[in-house]
Amino acid sequence: MDGMDGMERNAGGVGRWLAARRSERARGRRVARGEAAERRRAAGSGFSNPANPRRSVGLTVACSLFAVYCLLPFAYLAVNATKTQADFTSTFGLGFGRSFALWDNLAGVFSYQGGIFGRWLLNTVLYVVAGAGGATLLAVMGGYALAKFRFPGRRAVFLVVIGAISVPGIALAVPQFLLFAKLGLTDTPWAMIVPSLVSPFGLYLMWIFSEQAVPGELLEAARVDGAGEWRTFRTVSLPLLAPGIVTTALFSIVATWNNYFLPLIMLKDSSWYPLTIGLNQWKDQASTAGGQAIQNLVITGSLVTIVPLIIAFLLLQRYWQSGLSAGAVKE
Repeated sequence: MDGMDGMERNAGGVGRWLAARRSERARGRRVARGEAAERRRAAGSGFSNPANPRRSVGLTVACSLFAVYCLLPFAYLAVNATKTQADFTSTFGLGFGRSFALWDNLAGVFSYQGGIFGRWLLNTVLYVVAGAGGATLLAVMGGYALAKFRFPGRRAVFLVVIGAISVPGIALAVPQFLLFAKLGLTDTPWAMIVPSLVSPFGLYLMWIFSEQAVPGELLEAARVDGAGEWRTFRTVSLPLLAPGIVTTALFSIVATWNNYFLPLIMLKDSSWYPLTIGLNQWKDQASTAGGQAIQNLVITGSLVTIVPLIIAFLLLQRYWQSGLSAGAVKE
């Protein structure tokens, strides 16, 4: 009897194993049919399935054309910064000149007109550090407060911020000029720094990001442990807000670095010019009576101007991370 029972148990185990194998093969066939259907759908729509990557010719061509469109201006700057003034006016724009003059052009940029380009560069750095840095700090603190605290007038603030975003900055330039003229601040660095501190888009961005990135449960846990609001903000919230802070900072840095119209109407003293106005002054001097054409220096100066922005993007991009709080709160 024991032998019979053992044989029945073995037969039952073999049967279960065979049933499991049949179920696994059936599941494999279903998965294969699903993947084949997904590949057919992807081929018809022009996109690839991430689990079964396929090359989309149309998407590759479109991305290549967009990349060329974006990189062509940089290629133009890099190529023409190596030319002399004579080569710049006598050779093809995307072709190299007869001589490699990049180092001479760089020396000329920083020595022309008594080295005024270096002063313009320092001015721009000052405006970015004080203006864009202050705008980022105010946007982070204001956005976090609006997202995590409830107070009377919060909806009115939201409407004001949305309204400020919808107003183009150029429409405020003349009123700002009249206000700063009354205060006697035109033709001073404050005329560039103070307006740069206000960033409605940065405030709105940090408001929305703080709402999603900082779970209320973490704040409650920190408060239960005895942490004050400032310590909670500094030790708990700021690490979670890093991607939003970097994004806001980059937007503010680029906007301040490339600002043209505001310094054009605010500044008359060339010693306070940023790079945008200074390089434009060099470009226009060829059209004045007795002016010297220095397009090679303008192009080289423009190339030098974008290098700090590229460095800023390369240094800050590693902070662009998402999901830092994923798993921090048990659902």
